[in-house]
Amino acid sequence: MKTNLLRTDAHARAALISDIHYDVALDITGADTFTARTTITFNSGEGETFFDLLADSFEATLDGTLIDDRTLQLSTGQHELTVTSTHSYSHTGEGLHKFTDPADGKEYLYTQFEPAYAQLVFACFDQPDLKATYDISVTAPSKYVVVLNEETSRAENSDGTATTSTSISYPLSTYLIAVCAGEYESVHDTYSDEQKTIPLGLYARASLMEHLDADRLFRETKEGFAYFHENFGRPYPFGKYDQIFCPEYNMGAMENVGAVTLRDEYVFTSEPAPYRIERRNDTILHEMAHMWFGDLVTMKWWDDLWLNESFATWSAAIAQAEATEFTNAWVTFASVEKAWAYAADQLPSTHPVGADAPDIETAEQNFDGITYAKGASVLKQLQAYVGRDEFFAGVRKHFDNHAFGNAEFADLLGALEETSGRDLSDWSQQWLRTTGVSRLYPEIAADSFTVVQESEVQRTHRVGVGIYSLIDGAVRRTHHVEIDITGERTEVPEFAGVAHDLALVNDEDLTYCLMGLTEEHMDFVLEHLGRIEDPMARTLCWSAVWEAVRDGRLPAREFVKLVARFGANEDQPAVQERIVAQATTAVKNYVDPDWQAQGFDLLNHAFRGAQPAAIYDRALSRLRLDNDSIRYFRELLENETNQEVRWLVLTALIAAGELDADAAEQEEDPSSEGEVSRLRARAVVDKRWAWDEIIAGERSNLALRFLMDGLTFNDRGLEGLTDEYFRVAPELWERLSNEMAQRTLEGIYPLWDVSEEAVAKADEFLAGDIPAGLRRIISEGQDRVARSLRNRIVDAAAAESATGDGA
Repeated sequence: MKTNLLRTDAHARAALISDIHYDVALDITGADTFTARTTITFNSGEGETFFDLLADSFEATLDGTLIDDRTLQLSTGQHELTVTSTHSYSHTGEGLHKFTDPADGKEYLYTQFEPAYAQLVFACFDQPDLKATYDISVTAPSKYVVVLNEETSRAENSDGTATTSTSISYPLSTYLIAVCAGEYESVHDTYSDEQKTIPLGLYARASLMEHLDADRLFRETKEGFAYFHENFGRPYPFGKYDQIFCPEYNMGAMENVGAVTLRDEYVFTSEPAPYRIERRNDTILHEMAHMWFGDLVTMKWWDDLWLNESFATWSAAIAQAEATEFTNAWVTFASVEKAWAYAADQLPSTHPVGADAPDIETAEQNFDGITYAKGASVLKQLQAYVGRDEFFAGVRKHFDNHAFGNAEFADLLGALEETSGRDLSDWSQQWLRTTGVSRLYPEIAADSFTVVQESEVQRTHRVGVGIYSLIDGAVRRTHHVEIDITGERTEVPEFAGVAHDLALVNDEDLTYCLMGLTEEHMDFVLEHLGRIEDPMARTLCWSAVWEAVRDGRLPAREFVKLVARFGANEDQPAVQERIVAQATTAVKNYVDPDWQAQGFDLLNHAFRGAQPAAIYDRALSRLRLDNDSIRYFRELLENETNQEVRWLVLTALIAAGELDADAAEQEEDPSSEGEVSRLRARAVVDKRWAWDEIIAGERSNLALRFLMDGLTFNDRGLEGLTDEYFRVAPELWERLSNEMAQRTLEGIYPLWDVSEEAVAKADEFLAGDIPAGLRRIISEGQDRVARSLRNRIVDAAAAESATGDGA
């Protein structure tokens, strides 16, 4: 099943048709299939176009005349297209997904339509600039609750079914329509201020409701509305606001108008790590920001996907920092989002923030660290460049100009130029139409302090420069200045000759760059990082060390030692989780294999029993366990009642050969999480079975995720799968949907095979005639393997140098 609308075709269709209204009647009473009867009225000019539909079967009439396919021959005037279609329920998280909870047998359905999956459920013109109004009805078993975008009415039928209906009277893109149905349970509240009263709802499956922390979720939702009402200049533009926690969900969440869907792992069934609470709050605010940017004002085409996602990412971070308990949200952003962006921007597939998207397939692959995190970083830089008040004024003007319509980045840029008085054309070209990360680093002499920009594109940066010194056992900032970086070298005369121990040339993380350290400053950080008082400065140093490792400027073992020494004392939850994951990557992929055992020993000792356990026990489970860690996990298994922890420990002990795989089957856990955890536990030891299950492509999206996690849990039993990967990749790409093909081929890329031979096999594959989307996946995987090879060489060379020096 492939959907790949071309931009040229979409533009031609948008020029031909207008004034669209959908009347959609869904019948979801069938066990395996559902039906849709869709009537579309629209105006058109004279010409040929098409409608979008992926169905098991369909019949269509145009103005009462039967048509054979999806082609529409149109005369000027109003038309009526009626399509009756039959569809299979999805088990991949696309279209209309159906799930049966093994805990109680109850059924749940939800839709996911972005970027172009509405056509899996009803006939439509599935592109963002063909907004329409809607009448939607859903006939379902009477025991089902049905949640739609707006308030609904319900009529009971005589056959044990009920029909739930709603109307959407404002223009809305097809990808923002939502249908959630099933035996959901719910709680309700209301947000009210001087601007608007908004009904609020939280929905989850029955087996999770006892764990739903509704008070916190409602409080965080209200904090978001208060902040955005104050800063966006207009109230929430729609009616009610429901948040539905959905099973087997592919992403974090989706901004459907009035019916936001979220992954139900956000209903915490055990004590979560603090970062997971912060991350969920970020997701809630991200989707809420989309109600204005994305839903009220929508991109014309997927070229401007970045603006939707970047704006929501930036909005969530600033709202968290200014309106919630997560006041260090920008520290989290610097650690988590920036790392994602830096990694994506150094891949061979890097693209401008404002990326070209000639088709849907390309757009889907651009849901990446550049579109989300780099774009948000650029918006943060733009806010610093034009000023906070001017930035928000421009955003409000943009909403006023394009409410309920479509817009492009040029429209937002024009509004920002008007409110700031700045010409932003050069800035836009530098930041949005180019690729790569600038590297900023200090060059210090006795009587000068210079910030050097190392970049293929010389960008203008608004940065903070801070200098720090070790004072009374703590590293504190003594001087700070904000400056504009232009060109290759920028003097900072204020700091010439000023004594210091450390200089940060992106102090407070205003810009998007790799922040370099001098050799002396790097040595200081490796010795004193734990003494840096300011959380942002400390985070920037963690990031600088990690990026130096990835870049081959620092041996990977130095980062492993740094985390082993200072990681447990890091007080920022997101940073702690990030550095622990990075240290695990370093010891598995980047250190010299001859030192790997020492690295595992260091991390076993550092992680075992460290707090918070939700971070460190999870990280420990992914290591090659030593005897003390095995004993620690056996004690946990004997005493732990938290089911999530039990599965983690069981899987680690099975992977270590300390328990038989049958132990997973004997674990009493009837939940859906238990069901997929058993698959993962088997996959860690039966790699051939796991591989075959993944390649077959018949498991649900959640089961696939756990199978791939088990397959790659450790590197044992993976011999020979590199060749097999390249053999099956083309067939998987053709057979699976865009979403599932991408997830599968990325998830099982042979990153475990860090060898010149593996790089050469990828080269041979890439020399063939393969689709662009598949080429991107392979080239990214190859680049990661090549980086691991390079960093192992750097690490080994440093060890040899140290040995030579010692002799």
